[in-house]
Amino acid sequence: MNCQQATKLISESQERALSLPEKMSLKLHAMMCSGCKNFSLQVPFLSKAMKAYARGQDEEVKD
Repeated sequence: MNCQQATKLISESQERALSLPEKMSLKLHAMMCSGCKNFSLQVPFLSKAMKAYARGQDEEVKD
């Protein structure tokens, strides 16, 4: 798996459940790639922030 494939799966994971092979491949890639690991940690926050902004709640996003 390359970084482009990994970031695509990370993004898709916000909208759908990944299959077991997808999860395993992504986890293995993230163990070796700090960039994709960091991206996977940031995407959930970004997703929440965008959804809050779309609802007009752009003051603060809470976990």
